[in-house]
Amino acid sequence: MMISLRPVNEGDLSFLYRLISEPDSTGEFQWYGFQNPRTLRDRWEENGMLGDDGGILIIANDGDEAGFVSWRKEVANRASYFWSMGLIVAPEHRGKGYGTQAQKLLVRYLFDHSTVNRVEASTEITNLAEQRALEKAGFTREGVLRGVGFRAGEWRDGVLYSMLRSDLDPTPEA
Repeated sequence: MMISLRPVNEGDLSFLYRLISEPDSTGEFQWYGFQNPRTLRDRWEENGMLGDDGGILIIANDGDEAGFVSWRKEVANRASYFWSMGLIVAPEHRGKGYGTQAQKLLVRYLFDHSTVNRVEASTEITNLAEQRALEKAGFTREGVLRGVGFRAGEWRDGVLYSMLRSDLDPTPEA
């Protein structure tokens, strides 16, 4: 399996919209209702979905769109910040290890291109597949976040994971 991350191009906008707005594509843990399709286009036209406060990259499998990773800046205190990241893998590509590989690639990218010391990710407590993927990618489980996310009419617990710069494997992925 050889996946890569690449910037979003205009032709990817309908794929991204499908993954964030169509219930059959978002997956059980990412369906938050229909989204404004114009929001993605506006953001792409503004900055190509790459900015100082975060971004989106396409997960590509031999050039084909397989999903996306995203990250956003979170302020830790007046002197520092960290990245919070997430991803969605398209249904036809789930269960093949793409999420784990994409998380590894994104963490390395973020540490290589910013001064942050911490990248974190969270998921619902019942999303065992994502928890396994984060752990395989080298993240450390930090704890349960009680009642942190509202989805499908109820408040749900989450699990917080992190990776510090010192946790990163010194050898980049081939």
